[in-house]
Amino acid sequence: MSGELAPQSPEMRMSDADRERVAERLQAAMGEGRLTGEEFTQRLNAVLAARTFGEVEPLLADLPGAPMSAPIRDRAELRTTAASLKRRGQWTVPRQLLVTAKAGSVKLDFTDTRIPHRVVEIDLDVTAGSTVLVLPRGATVDVEDVEMIAGSAKVRKVTTSPIPGDGLHFVVRGKQRFGSLVVRTQRRLGPWRW
Repeated sequence: MSGELAPQSPEMRMSDADRERVAERLQAAMGEGRLTGEEFTQRLNAVLAARTFGEVEPLLADLPGAPMSAPIRDRAELRTTAASLKRRGQWTVPRQLLVTAKAGSVKLDFTDTRIPHRVVEIDLDVTAGSTVLVLPRGATVDVEDVEMIAGSAKVRKVTTSPIPGDGLHFVVRGKQRFGSLVVRTQRRLGPWRW
């Protein structure tokens, strides 16, 4: 079990490596006398048939240790060509995001995300499209290292700072060509949020 662990959405699909890690935990529990041989066999069969983390959680709930989770990715790349790229809702944000978009808009909403580290680095390579970053309230941002080519950058209701403060800090760099970059907080009107 290498890598940092963090709880994941119950709907997230498990990989073979995830099932292997659960099997190792069950085997250790049996070795410690926490499970009988029959309980181990029943749970192992259920793990091997499981598709999502939610199906496995009850099998580990009465055993010591953290809930079953997927490793947090340190780096992820989001790509699009001639299409919109959107991320919103509940997702785990890696320490570094590489965003590549050609002839398409990008909107990344971080308000409902799980961010397990204080600083998030976003590297942009966007051509012929706009980028909107929606940050949680209280977050700070540094956009000084974004090269704007035939476009504009606007930061609205977010504190800009080159140095991380006490809270969540976003560092945005890279190139934004032929389009705008907007960094803002979430807008609300009654029950609507955008």
